Amino acid sequence: MRREPVRVTVWQDGTAATDRVLLVHGTLSWGTDCFREQRPLATEFRLELMDRRGFGASPDIEHSDYEVDAEDIAELLGGGAHLVGHSYGAAGALLAAAQLPGSIRSLALIEPSVLHTAEDDVPQIAAALKRIRAAFGEQLEPMSPEEYLCYSTDDYGLPRPEFTPELLRAAASAMAERPAWDAMIPLAPIRAADYPKLVVNGSWETAAPDYRAFIGEALLACGAFVAERIGARRVLVPGAVHAPHQEQPEVVNGLLAELWA
Repeated sequence: MRREPVRVTVWQDGTAATDRVLLVHGTLSWGTDCFREQRPLATEFRLELMDRRGFGASPDIEHSDYEVDAEDIAELLGGGAHLVGHSYGAAGALLAAAQLPGSIRSLALIEPSVLHTAEDDVPQIAAALKRIRAAFGEQLEPMSPEEYLCYSTDDYGLPRPEFTPELLRAAASAMAERPAWDAMIPLAPIRAADYPKLVVNGSWETAAPDYRAFIGEALLACGAFVAERIGARRVLVPGAVHAPHQEQPEVVNGLLAELWA
């Protein structure tokens, strides 16, 4: 059965901005929120910001799923585009890239969270997955979106966000989504493709110690693993944690513009 299309917001602020870039957000977010700091790039590129199902202005879905995201991404790529995925969005981007190498002009992954892909090869990631599955697995007690947002921030030294309607909907979808950390991505087809690839991680040195210990070190290891396996350039962004494209946008925007040139 054909699904209702997802929402795509287009930023195209210059007459020369014809090169297409499809950007896929992570969890607890949506396209224009996640990539708000990339708007300056719209003077040179056509930015297409996808809202994943259950987030932003896209249709509801019972369970958000990176495989469904990959299907939506594949449809949106059309004749070809640069592809960017942040966190959960990197899982769908990777799957689409593995399946449709001819539709990808370049691939940028920001803080990819596909931990299971590296679980058998990196003991540090295997240990982190045990912690994460215990903290956010099926045994998690039922809670409201507000409670989930508090649970996801308070214990890790993160600031509690404002409970806007958009964020509460994102939290409700996040609670029901298929975890990206359990995604097993076939990386060999991406390595074999000849388009340029980039993996960006925050350096995590400014993160709260509990947050870095719980997930940060594993995400750093995951970024290194994925970059090595797909033949990507890897960049650590100082002064950034899990959202380097928001925390240090000048640095990341420069990297993206260079990749898309």
